[in-house]
Amino acid sequence: MSHASAPSVHSHDEPTAFAFDAESEAKIATVIKRYPEGKQASAVIPLLYVVQKQMGRQTGSAWVPRVAMDVVADRLSMPPIRVYEVATFYFMFNTKPIGRYHLQVCGTTPCWLRGSDDVLRACKDAGALKGYGDTSADGLFTLTEMECMGACVNAPMIAVDDDYYEDLDYERTVALIESLKRGERPAPGSAIGRQSSAPEGGPQVLTGAEQE
Repeated sequence: MSHASAPSVHSHDEPTAFAFDAESEAKIATVIKRYPEGKQASAVIPLLYVVQKQMGRQTGSAWVPRVAMDVVADRLSMPPIRVYEVATFYFMFNTKPIGRYHLQVCGTTPCWLRGSDDVLRACKDAGALKGYGDTSADGLFTLTEMECMGACVNAPMIAVDDDYYEDLDYERTVALIESLKRGERPAPGSAIGRQSSAPEGGPQVLTGAEQE
């Protein structure tokens, strides 16, 4: 299975227009219902996320162009500057084009102690990336450093877009990236088959023997 065509890493121009597609409109209808009349501005974060998802579907690059922020502002009856402030404050929103796969490496202490330097090296080697902030020449990968993503028990880990891949080392990370190159999406979670956050080798407490 081959991957769809990747976005050009040189096409950083803002689009001239943006309109929500049918899938996005259906999601927005659900989101807006969560907020009372007159408080729709509270939906700005989920609507920006809807924009980013739609851009990913349509262009292969999940990001939030400024013209789309203006559309969100109009939909929520709020000044555009307030939408810009939110989009640029939260790290989860990409305000410029990224690769088809967003490799987000955690280098915080638990992951670092468990080998995140090797995970970073694997991303650079297998993804043809120079370092953090780089997008590969083929447009497939963008590499970003992240602070703790809350998966410390199964460190080291990376997020690929919204999926967590845990218990990685150099070889497992290379294998993950090679799968993505082939257009395959491995199941997220522990690379060693760890059950949730149980110890390596499986649960060691509250087994049947201890309960008898």
